Amino acid sequence: MATDFFQRQAAARRSTVWLIGVFALSVIAVVATVFVVTYLALVADNERVRALDGAAHHVPWQAPAGAAGGALALIAGGSLFKVASLRVGGGRGVAEGLGGRRLVRDTTTDPDERRVLNVVDEMAIASGTPSPPVFLIDDDSINAFAAGYTPSDAVVGVTRGCVKNLSRDELQGVIAHEFSHILNGDMRMSIRLIGVLHGILLLGLIGRLVLRIVFHSSHSYDSRRSGSDGTGKGGTAVLAVLAIGVALVVLGAVGSLLGGLIKAAVSRQREYLADASAVQFTRNPGGIAGALKKILASSVGSQVSHPRAPELSHMFFSQGVWEGFTSLMATHPPLKDRIKAIEPKWDGKLPQGVAGGVADVGDGVGFAAGVARGGNGPDEEVSIDSMDHAVDWIGDPLEAHRLYAAELIASIPDTIRDAAGEPSGARAVVYGLLLDENPEVRAKQRQALQETADPAVVALLFNRLLEPIDNLDERLRLPLVDLSLASLAAMSFPQYQRFCRSFRALVVADDRLSLFEWTLSQVLLRNLRPQFERVRSPRVQYSSLYPLSHECGVLLSALAYACGEKSNAAAGYAIGRSQLKEAPGNLLDRSQCGLDALRAALEKIALAEEHHRGRVVDAAAAVICADQHVVVAEAELLRGISDLLDCPMPPLLPGQRLSA
Repeated sequence: MATDFFQRQAAARRSTVWLIGVFALSVIAVVATVFVVTYLALVADNERVRALDGAAHHVPWQAPAGAAGGALALIAGGSLFKVASLRVGGGRGVAEGLGGRRLVRDTTTDPDERRVLNVVDEMAIASGTPSPPVFLIDDDSINAFAAGYTPSDAVVGVTRGCVKNLSRDELQGVIAHEFSHILNGDMRMSIRLIGVLHGILLLGLIGRLVLRIVFHSSHSYDSRRSGSDGTGKGGTAVLAVLAIGVALVVLGAVGSLLGGLIKAAVSRQREYLADASAVQFTRNPGGIAGALKKILASSVGSQVSHPRAPELSHMFFSQGVWEGFTSLMATHPPLKDRIKAIEPKWDGKLPQGVAGGVADVGDGVGFAAGVARGGNGPDEEVSIDSMDHAVDWIGDPLEAHRLYAAELIASIPDTIRDAAGEPSGARAVVYGLLLDENPEVRAKQRQALQETADPAVVALLFNRLLEPIDNLDERLRLPLVDLSLASLAAMSFPQYQRFCRSFRALVVADDRLSLFEWTLSQVLLRNLRPQFERVRSPRVQYSSLYPLSHECGVLLSALAYACGEKSNAAAGYAIGRSQLKEAPGNLLDRSQCGLDALRAALEKIALAEEHHRGRVVDAAAAVICADQHVVVAEAELLRGISDLLDCPMPPLLPGQRLSA
């Protein structure tokens, strides 16, 4: 089993809990500082008054407590507001906040921009995740980031300097690094970090605003003049406001220090891990090491000039802002240390002439020649060995998966690939993937589309795309869904609503939808919804599978009926149950494991702890392999189920055993 992936996921979840704990301690420290400083100020004022009139005055505790309570409310309110706004915007909001421009394949003519889209598509298919939207940040630095709560709403951002200055191998290393953050759960932790720290930093922002108002407002009083009543209260009031502003700025500086320390503590080790994962993914240490060397050699480096860069510094591929005179608050390890970790024998030499375009070898997909491929028939068998070891590669794709993904993408007909690169065409492609082979059923589906879908999309499907889609290899269907998701995410909200209605009408019209087709539909809807609707981030609710015994039985029974010989369904279930003792002892009746019951079961199993979900996928693979005959559709079915359980599985390579 892919223990490393599940351990990394669990570690990221624990880090989030640790982050909340440290944030709470930081808030307590700031609030206590406000209380103490206010109390000492009142004591000092009391001593001043006592020196003037000789009378002792009681120092009220209510004022310091009120100031501390106000600071607490400000921090909590600021953090909750930021978390809520980030949840609505997701990864797209982060990228757009940096001024990012979305790259869309059908409108992008720049070869460098098309190259980065191709690389992202390859990495997505190879890792078993949806292809994320790509945003270009207009900045000359060499940097990148991944942002979002889940792979479903993730985006990848790249700076113009990254696109223009890196070769394809180097760009692959950078993108593989970012995909590691997506797979390992770092991305969710990073975006939450922005939200929780905003409250502490808000004190400083308000302090600077107060000072700006005092110094620049034409209606402010001159503190050197007395008030209109000759008492000097006007000047005193201004001085008081100035003191409050200065105090808030100081507290903001303390908050910035604490926030920087928290970000540094959370981020540094994860960067080493992402670098190592990128090397495993590409099997090319020179790629990511070359990118780091170019950053080190460049006069611009990786520092992003956007005003929001400090807020997002921990999300970048390399240090995005100036880290100060010491590396105490650096969110990334030193570049030389990262290079040494990848290339222990590095002699310190750096590339020359980083600025300007870089010649690229093998621009576009299909450059990976000689990859072992299967045939084109849907009934081609997948080796039992590949299925037995499928779980081992969840979240841990290798170079072979990347090369195979490039080969898969290259084998997609240009007509379909171009259509999947823009929103209208992507809708047509997805509709086409669910059309039934039976002419009568297809006629019903066509009628359903004509009644609900955009007429231009329906015409595109039946006039241009239908024949190439019908001739597609089975192994291309799930990758095409993943590739289409980025284009579908560019739909307007009304278009999304219409698409969902048409999609469901298409599914309903096929009253004999296969389990594989149903899984395709569920994968698409599950990954598309977060782009348009508020979807609660999944949280672990089950530390054991025993409360999910019935759900496990529904899944294994559904697979036993769908993938085995009818007479051997019970035997197939028993093999799966032997690896998942929490499931019921006997095969469930067909009436208990229909598609609605299966959807509900998968939704609940997805809330189990990481390694338990892995065990479920392992048991599902055992059921599929029970008859010792696995076709491509069954292998892709396993990948689809794995996706629905938040266990991204790379493509299964027919007849090929992988080694790490």
